Order: sequence, then structure tokens, then C-alpha cells
Amino acid sequence: MSGVRPATAPVLTAPALVPALLAVVGVLVQMAFPFTDGGTFALTVASVVLFAGAALAHAWSSRGAATAALLLLVAGGGGLVAEAVGVRTGVPFGGYDYTGTLGAEALGVPVLVPLAWVMMAWPALLVARRLVGSRALRVVVAAWALTAWDVFLDPQMVDAGHWAWDDPHPALPGVDGIPLTNFAGWLLVSLVMCAVLGRLVRDPADDRTPVARDAVPVAVYLWTYFSSVLAHAVFFGRPSVALVGGVLMGLVAVPLAVHVAREARR
Repeated sequence: MSGVRPATAPVLTAPALVPALLAVVGVLVQMAFPFTDGGTFALTVASVVLFAGAALAHAWSSRGAATAALLLLVAGGGGLVAEAVGVRTGVPFGGYDYTGTLGAEALGVPVLVPLAWVMMAWPALLVARRLVGSRALRVVVAAWALTAWDVFLDPQMVDAGHWAWDDPHPALPGVDGIPLTNFAGWLLVSLVMCAVLGRLVRDPADDRTPVARDAVPVAVYLWTYFSSVLAHAVFFGRPSVALVGGVLMGLVAVPLAVHVAREARR
């Protein structure tokens, strides 16, 4: 039994409070976005850094420092490599270019971008584990959960002028300006990323734990879903994106909300 602690009722220790605090501040920052013409650079940086920090802090406090390091390496490093290859070759997302508005870069990619992969890869992985029993199917659900988020993200960032597509056709119906190749590339990268994370990040109880243990990443995923639908429908002038993204990301978020409600009743 060395190295494995027995299951206990969830207790908020000081380290466990850190991801919750980071996530709460991240939510407050994102709530300011609709009132700043799509969000200032400072708000964009703060949002990504806070939610990426929440993901890493939760991985550390709930599963150990090694897990946090793996998350940063696989999601952050993997996202950086995928984006660096993408901007140079057009593979696997299609041809696109960053416009230099997102701050410091590494390998031609804004540092914020791999952090964005970190901030949502962790919630996607844990959400899939909570909803699906089959390990193989978990990878598919996690990859879908991560890719569907980009249906909201990409239009927002393109409209804000942070990157531009060489040829945005053909596009997903209702999501003008973003080529289908982008979402195909996201799904491919997400499948690889979530498969590696799923293989390396293991839980003794096979994740059949109370939802309170993973409350922060679960809440972040649900917040991202509902706030994105609202923002595109009401504030960003993209109601069709709200509809399409609401359906695609809702395939994961709605069952998740039902699952959380059932857990709460227990």
C-alpha cells in the first residue's frame, strides 16, 4: 500500500484552495470580456494564465507534482509543437498566421497558445473520465470535449485579430471564417494528447470518486460552455456560433451537467 493513501472525505486544504481561487478569479476576468470590445490584451493574458494555473494547481494538489509536470509537458509542450508545425507547414490545421498581438512567442507561437491547451486539456480529460467507463472511449470523449471548445474560441480570436486563416473555406456551417481543416487538426492533436495523458495520468480508484474531488476542472468546463454560448449569442454578434458550438460542445457539457446534478442530490 506504499504511496497510495486511503480514500477519505474531500477536505479543502490550503493547496487545494489554490486552483479554486485561480479559477474564480479567471471567471471574473472573463466576465469583463463582453464589455471591452472582445477583450483587451491584458484580460486575454490574465484569463489564460489563471485557468492554466488552475489546471496545473489542481493536477498537483489532487494527483501530485509529477502529474502537473506531465500535464505541462504533454498539453503545453505538445500544443506548442503542433502549433509550431502548423504555422510553418499548414499541417494539421490548415494555413494560418499569428498577427503578433498575443505577446511573447516561442518557435513562432505565442506563449499563451500552449497555455490555452493546458487550461482545457485537463478539464476535458477529467470530464471524460467521469462520464465514460471505457478507457478507449474516454480518449475519444476527451478529444471531442477539447476540440468542441475551439468552435467558440477560434471565431472569437479571429474576430479579435489575433490570427488569420489563409483560406477559411470550406467552413463549418454557422462558423464562418474558420476552415473545417482547423477542427480536423484539433481533433487529431487532441486524440494524441488525451491518449498520452490518459495513459500516463492514472488514479488508484479509476476516477470513480466523488465529484467534489474534481470540482474545479468540472466547473471550469461547464462555465466555459455556458459562458461561451451566452457570449457569442448576446455580446459577440455570432448567434450561429452560439448555436453550433452549443450543440457540439453540449454533447459533453449537457451530460456532464446532468451527472453533476445527480451527484449533488446524493
